Amino acid sequence: MHHFQRIDGALHAEDVSLDTIAAGAGTPVYVYSTATLTRHYRLLREALDAHRESLGDARIAFAVKANSNLSVLATLARLGCGADTVSEGEIRRALAAGIPADRIIFSGVGKSDAELAFAIETGVRQINVESGAELDRLIAVAAGKSAAPEIALRVNPDIGAGGHARITTGGAADKFGVPIGEAFDLYARAVASPHVTPVGLACHIGSQILDLAPMEAAFRTLREATLELRTRGFEVLRLDLGGGLGVPYHGQAETPSIAAYAAMCARVLDGLGVEAAFEPGRLLAANAGVLVSRVIQVNQRGDGRRFLVLDAGMNDLMRPALYDAFHDLVPVRERAGEPALHDPVGPICESTDVFARDRLLPPLQAGDLVAFMSAGAYGAVLSSEYNSRPLVPEVLVDGDRWAVVRKRPSYEEMWAREPRAAWLKG
Repeated sequence: MHHFQRIDGALHAEDVSLDTIAAGAGTPVYVYSTATLTRHYRLLREALDAHRESLGDARIAFAVKANSNLSVLATLARLGCGADTVSEGEIRRALAAGIPADRIIFSGVGKSDAELAFAIETGVRQINVESGAELDRLIAVAAGKSAAPEIALRVNPDIGAGGHARITTGGAADKFGVPIGEAFDLYARAVASPHVTPVGLACHIGSQILDLAPMEAAFRTLREATLELRTRGFEVLRLDLGGGLGVPYHGQAETPSIAAYAAMCARVLDGLGVEAAFEPGRLLAANAGVLVSRVIQVNQRGDGRRFLVLDAGMNDLMRPALYDAFHDLVPVRERAGEPALHDPVGPICESTDVFARDRLLPPLQAGDLVAFMSAGAYGAVLSSEYNSRPLVPEVLVDGDRWAVVRKRPSYEEMWAREPRAAWLKG
């Protein structure tokens, strides 16, 4: 699963002690493992390659929204990974990290005209169109550039799934994609335009999915839509299956394997002769990262409740406050003694700044280091400077080497981004 193990009593990222990183980079700090990123990518690559007859030369496009650190993206780029992006900024990040334009997919429900123009000028591999209004705007933008970018139509199959309602994207009430009943006419409109080149269909029904059944149902909807479009004389060369396969945040043994996922996809697409694309995010990055934090104090109340006050807050790790996400919390060095129930909390002035309730933890005291496990996806990317707290830094480990790959800004650097109005100077 990952390369975070205890060596001589201390939790390590590969061959580097988290004690060492905390001493050098301060806390809180995100730490990523190159070996884990590499292992997860290769497992997926090998699983897809085993089904070339059904999936074609399957593309892997990492969902940049899961972890947009340039060093993380560069690590994946060197392995041959592409990028799934949802903004001009993410396209620029992918390019800066060494991912070529022909490996970049541009998704998202609210692309501006300027972003569409940038994607066309850059020559991204594919633009996933999510509505009739967006198609009209894209045609107008492309016409102004005498271009015809390749597009896939994102279908909403009315099948939503995910670990929480807030990470479900394929239901009828969700904002993403074109209802399947409208997709055929919209595809025909795209075919009729000289300024877009329809090449296929796309879908993405949610995130942290631990049951392959809803995914299979959604992919079968894409298969049926492909066959229907072909009977109408339209070409469908690609199917973008999105991402969403869950990871074992709780250490669940029942989490579907990457091999089972790939086999299911191959079974559904068998005989279509399409090239499949996959957009994993947390599947590659979640277990490749941890958030290291230091205990500020333990607040013991008369009723027995213990608040484990950490120097990491919800501004550093939003997932628990945002959608009740679970992260295993482990001490970097364990103390002897009986475990006790704790409420791990942060220093933010919000009642939602709580990471867990009644978590059974080993003895901890002020100054101890703890690690939030499986924090490599949707961690640092969602962080902020709320309460004027400096943005959390990020560290990449490779064997016995480590480097700060996003530094913690000084207060002076934070203030420098906010020039004072001229009439307030002096």
